[in-house]
Amino acid sequence: MQVEGILRDVVASTIGEAAFQHGKMAPWVETITEACVKRLVALSKPFKYVVTANVSQRAGAGLHAAAALRVNEQTDGAACVRWENDTTLVLATCYWVTM
Repeated sequence: MQVEGILRDVVASTIGEAAFQHGKMAPWVETITEACVKRLVALSKPFKYVVTANVSQRAGAGLHAAAALRVNEQTDGAACVRWENDTTLVLATCYWVTM
């Protein structure tokens, strides 16, 4: 899916193999969300997008996330990508709805 590829590419290019650093979490989240929206808008499709990113340190704890949507299944949707390196776990999610 094109949206999942964009999420994965942006997260990987933003964090790469960098070690987790608490001070970089906010800039990483901002970069990931803004770059994803920019690339999605560049697709010129008639959607509004919402992108979220959760960044956490891989320290053996679990990460649980849930979302509930009520959308037109023919035109709207969501995609979620889990990405990780040795020290960092990212959950990036995109929701889109027809304008």
